[in-house]
Amino acid sequence: MGRAFEYRKARKLKRWGNMSRTFTRIGKEITIAAKAGGPDPSTNPRLRALMQNAKAANMPKDTVERAIKKATDKDAGDYKEITYEGYGPHGIAIFVEAATDNNTRTVANVRSYFNKLGGNLGTQGSLTFLFDHKAVFKIKAKEGVSLDDLELELIDYGVDELEHDEDEIILYGAFEENANIQKYLEDNGFEIVSSEFERIPHELKDVTPDQRAAIEKLLEKLEEDEDVQNVFHNMKEAEEEE
Repeated sequence: MGRAFEYRKARKLKRWGNMSRTFTRIGKEITIAAKAGGPDPSTNPRLRALMQNAKAANMPKDTVERAIKKATDKDAGDYKEITYEGYGPHGIAIFVEAATDNNTRTVANVRSYFNKLGGNLGTQGSLTFLFDHKAVFKIKAKEGVSLDDLELELIDYGVDELEHDEDEIILYGAFEENANIQKYLEDNGFEIVSSEFERIPHELKDVTPDQRAAIEKLLEKLEEDEDVQNVFHNMKEAEEEE
């Protein structure tokens, strides 16, 4: 299995454990997409993809509909997507993605977590060189289409890694190619189970159990913040260690 797949799998197991946080995160993404591209999924590819994510997470249909409706509600907060970058204890790089209607509140909270738990918040763009920003699609395997043939076909659309995971295929491509990849999959009749954006570290750092405990405290505090959508880092997961 490839580096991206192993990193993502370890992270996924932890992240999808909290269902209410997952629903909140997807709901915000749906509201942002509906506001940007309209509430009709047939003319809004990003919204269409996020509705598949909601389905994969078993998110109730009325919760999805409320998130779409919120995009046209004048009294609802206007979410902005913002990233924060910094270092946690023991030099672990941490990339935080937030969706907030009050950046002043969010940056103050994020900075306080870093300061109180042995880290420091850096400037935007300071960690970009440590992570690959990827569009990640999970699709159903299609009868009669081999992984090798699909890989050759998708190289032209920006896909640079494929993994087989039971009866599904995971595609990794450049963030900028997300729309092209989605269009190819839809035009060619592939069932998209989910699609997400991931920041995958170039290298993972080994830590001791004591160091891990200190880093996990900061990661958990960030994950718990209601404005935070995703937290990426370059710490090697415990289950990956020999």
